[in-house]
Amino acid sequence: MSSEARNVLIVDDDEVMRSMIAGYLGDRGYVVAAAADSREMVRMLARGDVHLVLLDLKLPDADGLALIKALRTKSGVPIIAITGHRREEVDRVLGLELGADDYVTKPFSMRELAARIGAVLRRGKTVPVAAGDAPPTRAPNEPTRYRFAEWEMDLHIRRLKSPSGKLLALTKGEFSILLALVRAPRRVLSREQLLAASRLHDDEVFDRSIDVQILRLRRKLEADPSRPELIQTERGTGYVFAVAVETF
Repeated sequence: MSSEARNVLIVDDDEVMRSMIAGYLGDRGYVVAAAADSREMVRMLARGDVHLVLLDLKLPDADGLALIKALRTKSGVPIIAITGHRREEVDRVLGLELGADDYVTKPFSMRELAARIGAVLRRGKTVPVAAGDAPPTRAPNEPTRYRFAEWEMDLHIRRLKSPSGKLLALTKGEFSILLALVRAPRRVLSREQLLAASRLHDDEVFDRSIDVQILRLRRKLEADPSRPELIQTERGTGYVFAVAVETF
């Protein structure tokens, strides 16, 4: 870890699980706080010094999915959802769609959990606009700007401009995946192709890189992320950018 402290809030009613996670993360340099229910979670979040929340979806006093939705309307703090059974696929998918950044399923290894936390925190760092920041690799004479559905994407500053003119920052992974999609509009790209385009480091393979980052892109680009019009899923195959793209 870097010398910068990272504060993790564990929200789980299982005292043994809270202690186990807290001890493991504490040994790795994280500053850990714990809450047994939603009320304690709200109090701790109000302090404003939490960098990531580990949230059990099966709390005794609240629905975890509702908590994710409520938290996401007030805060951009990263959330990793904890599910209690491998068959709870609906909860996992809904959690991601409502705003969770990743999930783990019990039982999970502490090493996997730490890897996911690290990946989510790294992914949350947006690409800065800097004079010396090199644009993504491109072929000679390739366009540097793309326009779709009144959005504009600029390779030089690595930013999106919304239809209202607002500049939107993306993480490196999000930008690379979106670039791969707009370079091949209305063509299905497999997860393997998008994974290669995102250039994730080996230690980020634990991150559910493609599906999670597609969901994050949808939340930033789509009017209704649950019914995407731009980035659509080709079930069993991959994703397709479903609108026309202009270059200039």
